[in-house]
Amino acid sequence: MLISIVNQKGGVGKTTTSANLGAALAELGKRVLIIDLDAQSNLSAHLGLASDPEVIEENPNPTIYDVLKGQKALSEIIINRSNNLNVAPSSLFLSAADLELGGVVGRELILKRALSSIEGKFDVVLFDCPPALGLLSLNALAASEKVIIPVQSEYLALHGVRQLLDTIDQVRSIYNPTLKVGGVLICLHDSRKKLARAVAETVKSYFGELVFDTIIRTNVSLAEAPASGQTIFEYAPKSTGAEDYLALAHEVLGD
Repeated sequence: MLISIVNQKGGVGKTTTSANLGAALAELGKRVLIIDLDAQSNLSAHLGLASDPEVIEENPNPTIYDVLKGQKALSEIIINRSNNLNVAPSSLFLSAADLELGGVVGRELILKRALSSIEGKFDVVLFDCPPALGLLSLNALAASEKVIIPVQSEYLALHGVRQLLDTIDQVRSIYNPTLKVGGVLICLHDSRKKLARAVAETVKSYFGELVFDTIIRTNVSLAEAPASGQTIFEYAPKSTGAEDYLALAHEVLGD
């Protein structure tokens, strides 16, 4: 199962979902790989794997950047984070990927071709996409079977999602005819706020059955866990955040 977690709007819970959905699936016994495609390396940092920029020249660790540049196989850069959870870390160098790979023939399919080196090794591969619909996100969409779209329950939640759906349609027609929207995920939801409840209802009425039953509630532990380099299941396994992401994992698996 190949899943892109994407929304060009920042701060909607993409990286939190990538890290903790991946961890939840691993908790359920699935062999999981999360690929960090964001130059900010937030996913890698969340899981305690971010490179120190001060020593990157002295001791460069291979990242997904090296894979996209054709210098490493994907299988060579994967770090086993814990038991079933594995990570392909990111690099600041990804910020130049659009320019550096712009002239490469078939540049939208680089990642899809790179997946051949790990075929059959993982049950689930998650792509944590950057907050932009550039070349990196297109590579993820071209390689995926499904897309999960996190949206925040706030006034501007639906702004830009239409553009994202149009992009998914274009990728489907040109590069990946089997690509599906796996679901719209409401994140950072505070049910105490009238506006949040109203937006959640608007999202459900707009997207219908595409909206996951699971809603990721606002939870302080979800915000604190990245500072410790831990998943929510390591940091606060009894929190509502852990409860929500485990429920989402079951839903993604169709349990």
